[in-house]
Order: sequence, then C-alpha cells, then structure tokens
Amino acid sequence: MTPAGAEAARFAADLIRIDTTNRGGGDGRERPAAEYVATRLAEAGVEPTLLESAPGRANVVARVGGREPEASALLVHGHLDVVPADPSSWTVPPFAGEIRDGVLWGRGAVDMKNADAVLLAVVSQWARSGVRPRRDVVLAFTADEEDTAQFGAQWLVQRHPELFDGCTEAIGESGAFTFHAGPGQRLYPIASAERGTAWLRLTARGRAGHGAKPNPENAVTRLSAAMARIGTHRWPVRLIPTVQAAVEAIAAAAGRPPPQGGPGALPQGGPGAPPQGGPGAPPQGGLEAEELLAYLGPASALVAGTIRNSANPTMLSAGYKVNVIPDEAVGYVDGRVLPGFEEEFRLTLDELTGPDVSWAYAHQEIPLEAPLGAPVMASMARALLAEDPGGTIVPYCMSGGTDAKHFARLGMTCYGFTPLVLPEGYDYYAMFHGTDERIPLSALDSAVRIMYRFLTSAAA
Repeated sequence: MTPAGAEAARFAADLIRIDTTNRGGGDGRERPAAEYVATRLAEAGVEPTLLESAPGRANVVARVGGREPEASALLVHGHLDVVPADPSSWTVPPFAGEIRDGVLWGRGAVDMKNADAVLLAVVSQWARSGVRPRRDVVLAFTADEEDTAQFGAQWLVQRHPELFDGCTEAIGESGAFTFHAGPGQRLYPIASAERGTAWLRLTARGRAGHGAKPNPENAVTRLSAAMARIGTHRWPVRLIPTVQAAVEAIAAAAGRPPPQGGPGALPQGGPGAPPQGGPGAPPQGGLEAEELLAYLGPASALVAGTIRNSANPTMLSAGYKVNVIPDEAVGYVDGRVLPGFEEEFRLTLDELTGPDVSWAYAHQEIPLEAPLGAPVMASMARALLAEDPGGTIVPYCMSGGTDAKHFARLGMTCYGFTPLVLPEGYDYYAMFHGTDERIPLSALDSAVRIMYRFLTSAAA
C-alpha cells in the first residue's frame, strides 16, 4: 500500500472502533467520532468547526482554501453514524476494526467510515506535500444520516447555512465502485440521482367489538387488505434520464444495442409523464420490467431498484387483546419515489388504500437528479478512468436517500462519488447494513489516489 493508503486504513479502523450506532428516534452518539475527525483535520492544518445539534450528536465542518479563490466551492460530505450490528452473527466483533488478510472488517467499513477516512488521508497528504485543491473544498462529517438527518445535515442546512457559502456542487455517497458485470466488463456507477423518501403511516378505523362476533367493519381486516394491495402492486416502469442513460451504457459495455433497437423502444418516462393505464398496468410501448432486467444481465442490479416507484409494507400495529376487535389499526410503508413522479405516487396510494384507510407521510424527503453533462461529472469520470483505463462509467440512480437531499436545498447539485476499485467476487451491495461488513485495503488505497486526483486538480 502507499503511505496515504495505509493512513486511510488506520483512520478507518480507528473510526470503526468508535461505536456510533444510530438506533433511530434520537438514540445515537457521534461526538467521539466527530472529535477524532476534528483532531485529524487540525493535525493537517485545517481548522475544524465541531457543532453539536443535541447532546452527543455532533458534526464537523471544515474548509480547505483553494488555489483559485474566485472559483465556486465544492462540498464533500460523509456521515459518521452507522446502523446497529448484532455481534452474535458476525465473524469478528463489529466494532473491533480488525484487519485480516488484507481486509478491514467492521460496521462502517463500507457505509461509510471508509470514505470519511479517505477524505482525512487526502487532507493529510495535502498538508505533507504543500498542495492545495484548485477550488475551495468544504468537508462535512455529519450525524444522523442513518435515520432522518434531524441532528445532522438537516440541522446544519437550517442552522448554519453560512458554512457552505459558495458551494455549487456536493459530492457524497454512494457510487464510483467497481461492478464486475462479466469478463472484462468493469462498470463504475457515478450517482447523479436518488429516489425520494416517502415513509407512510396508514390508519384504518372501524367498529370495536367482541372477537367472537361478526364484524364487517373490522379495522384490522381493512388495514390488512390495504397493505396487501400495496405490497403486491406492480408499479409501472418509469425511466428517468439518469436510468435511461445507465441502461444504454450497460448495454453498450456488453456489446449489445439498446433493448429492442433503440432508446425509443424502452419504457419511457420523465417528469410529468402521465400514468399508463393506472395501478397494475404494464408499461406501454416498451419492455416489461422483468424483460428489461433480464436483457441487461448481471448489471441489471445497478438499475433494478430505480426503474419505478416502490412501496413496501414494513410495520403493523393493532389491538390489545386477542378477543377484542380494535377500532383502529396502524401500518407503515417504506415508499420511494422517482424524480418527477411524486404525483403519480400519491394518486396510486389513494387508490390502493381505498375508502376505509387513510394515509399520511410519516417522513418525506425530495428526490434528486443532477445534470449528466456537468463538468464535475466529467472530472469524476477522468479521475476514475486514470486509475482503471479499461473501466466504463455508468450514470446511477440510488434507490434510497442520502444527506444530499438536504444540501440540495442550498442550491447545490449533488452527486454520489466514493470511489473504490474492487476485486472480482467482492459483493459490495451485500456489505451495506449487512453482516460481516468489510473492505479490501487495496480498495482504500485506490480510493485515496482517485479522490486526491479529483479534488486536487480535476474538480471543475
């Protein structure tokens, strides 16, 4: 490994050993990790600002001055919290930060203390070499991304927007990792879009009564029927520009023409496109979802979660005794919405819930889509391909959400770029929130080189 890569590995292992588990509902503590980050930044000559939004919920923001102060600034952000990990199901203790056979294990090794460590290593490398980035780079290490961002990015944007003055673009998770799609096919998906968050609370009301008597106004039955309709609904295919471009790039990398001879034959979509036939109807004038994914082969995993809206029932709550029919039943649904299709989502939920069940947003965040032709997108691609000239850049829409949703409210266009050159056989997707989360040290080494190249000279 290079010295900077070894430093990134050390920083990542140190951060993993700091348990920043976010259990949701305000139960989290990122401050020890924030203090660690602030110390590393100060050692590199960068003045950190540590901001605590609530006891223990801390964020760090710092600005590295660029060679061209008149240029717009670039925000690079990463979160410090991680999801819970059950030690009994792990091969190694999830917060040990253990290195085995050239692999770093632990919660956060992928999501996303590895990327935080890479940023710290790049800043340290700048300090040692006396190099500065071309333009101002604002670094933000946030709390609470794994829940609602109430104590992290959302709070920073609402309470301290001045820290991000001049930032026109933001770079965060996730994207720019190697996806091995077949022999010689190394795809690098750079995220330029993400679906919006639509967590729903469904409420069914009925008539309370004895469990032994007939009751056609049973709230549990009404809720169960609505949840079943939502869970089995087939959402129509809607290809936003990012996903359309991804499909074409994946097909080209495999040496195939776009499905059915051209983009016009694909299921089309875009902001304001009308529903095609209502709930359950197949896409008209294009491939069914299953046909499209089968055509793309293994690389279909890059688009499978973003070719349409989705809504998955996740929680149910009703009653207090087995022989009492309650007058209310409540359920929760995890909905995700493509840019431009929020109204279609709402109308479909109205129809699927029916007259006996009401619904409301328990938590809602906007979808995002950034321009594919922007100079910063080209700069990221150049930095990646300099490391792997045989790779193929693929636009990418994230199925879930990130802190980018909040920074976009300050007028920034947001991309996902946490580069990693990964070996074949490494299941990157399985590492997110999974058991035995781990990252090869070689990937951290490549990440430092790519991010240093991008931030130092290429970020436009």
